[in-house]
Amino acid sequence: MDTKKNTRKYSSIVVDGIDRSPSRAMLRAVGFTDADFHKPQVGVASTWSMVTPCNSHIDKLANYCAQGIDGSGGKGVIFNTISVSDGISMGTGGMRYSLVSREVIADSIETVVGAEGFDGVITIGGCDKNMPGCVIAMLRLNRPSIFIYGGSIRPGADKTDIVSVFEAVGRYSAQKIDKKQLKDIEKKAIPGPGACGGMYTANTMATAIEALGLSLPNSSAQDAISKEKLADCHMAGKALLNLIKKDIKPSDIVTKKSFENAITVVIAVGGSTNAVLHLLAMAHSANIDLSLDDFTRIGRKVPVLCDLKPSGKYLMSELIAIGGVQPLFKMLLAEGLLHGDCMTVSGLTLAENLAKVDHYPQQQKIVMPINKPLKKDSHLRILYGNLAPMGSVAKISSKEGNKFRGVARPFDSEETALKAILGDEIKKGDIVVIRYEGPKGGPGMREMLSPTSAITGKGLGKDVALLTDGRFSGGSHGFVVGHITPEAYDGGLLAIVKEGDYIEIDAEQGLIELEISKKEITNRFKGWKPMDKVPSAGVLAKYVKLVKSASLGAITD
Repeated sequence: MDTKKNTRKYSSIVVDGIDRSPSRAMLRAVGFTDADFHKPQVGVASTWSMVTPCNSHIDKLANYCAQGIDGSGGKGVIFNTISVSDGISMGTGGMRYSLVSREVIADSIETVVGAEGFDGVITIGGCDKNMPGCVIAMLRLNRPSIFIYGGSIRPGADKTDIVSVFEAVGRYSAQKIDKKQLKDIEKKAIPGPGACGGMYTANTMATAIEALGLSLPNSSAQDAISKEKLADCHMAGKALLNLIKKDIKPSDIVTKKSFENAITVVIAVGGSTNAVLHLLAMAHSANIDLSLDDFTRIGRKVPVLCDLKPSGKYLMSELIAIGGVQPLFKMLLAEGLLHGDCMTVSGLTLAENLAKVDHYPQQQKIVMPINKPLKKDSHLRILYGNLAPMGSVAKISSKEGNKFRGVARPFDSEETALKAILGDEIKKGDIVVIRYEGPKGGPGMREMLSPTSAITGKGLGKDVALLTDGRFSGGSHGFVVGHITPEAYDGGLLAIVKEGDYIEIDAEQGLIELEISKKEITNRFKGWKPMDKVPSAGVLAKYVKLVKSASLGAITD
């Protein structure tokens, strides 16, 4: 066997032979030597930018990654893709581009790797949308691939983080703190690089991707600024060359069972509702049949074990300090809740990776034992009913209770709802309904962190529910139901909810119902037209034409 040719399945087409002399000439100008043309080429997709602290250090990680590739017999080639900041754009029209960026990132990585003929790819993501975007591209390309998580931020003083700031806005509005105290929280909450510090969407997705088998062990549980994260990047280069040598591709790793592992871990850590949306989209890219009902099926037997923010007490940095997620995986495997025979990018199975992992220290209080869970089944509840015949996703920690019946307070945008909340128009027993914020109607399916944080900051977290066809940040908590489908723009019942209607939410029964008659529904839809916020041109206009329902993962292909 010609080993060199076998490990250069794609790059040999680009650089071998007399006719490829122009290609080699171009590559010499970016640092290639004669020897490099005989090595496997590995693209390193960096999401570095100064747009957000989540990604501001990833240029350094990409360099370490390339060094690991070069030192293991390959040739690393770094390229960039975009990132947008949810935390900065939250509550503004800019947030409409957040979920859209997942598709732009996936498309751009696929485009570069496909065009340049890389034999493998390492992607490095640091925040919510670029992580699933990276993985979607890896799955589409199906070349030897590894995902590296940029790492979690260290906590601000007094264990503050970005959600502390959002909730402080609500507390200030409720006159619980003054302007000086608000500014103090603003100045100390984000001390440096790394993704938001609770079990919000970034840490949730990093953990899910590791459980899926596409990251090296504990890549999801390392501080962004740490020697462990640098070592993770360096080791990924060596591991990727092993995958190329053995021709182990994402399709050899990602299966229905590995997606079940990912869902199990998301539940155990008390992860973000966004994981539902992203895992559905990732499974679609892998041609694996995954549906909302799989979350219900798995959720019946998997407990919530980690007492992590937003609904819990602890930050990701504290979980990292006691061993990260690998001991949790080991606990779940021992209980038969994970499939240990799934292959991973280490070249070993999940069970083989966990064989020598130590258990958590006995005195730790962050991860509960299996027999004393925080919640005996999943906090992620898939609800159906006349308001959501195609499904919706609730995040119910049980601290808020499992049932809520209240009076509808409908709003046609996040901004109008937030104004009402901050203006003390929302009272105990109300159900805030925010519509026309779905994938098409938004467009872009914005996250409702500002309204949920304002509700919590005003002390109404247990007394007010919030429903939307939009999404929630991983930092949202309270009695919240999102991803309602069909969305209002597509003629979902959310569009005709009126002030004073009663809505019942029952997480135990998986039910969400608008309490009006079928006749009344028919009457209200007579002459109804959707509110249209769709631009006439540009990326949002393209997105609306392509995007599918949230119940399918808001996919565009």
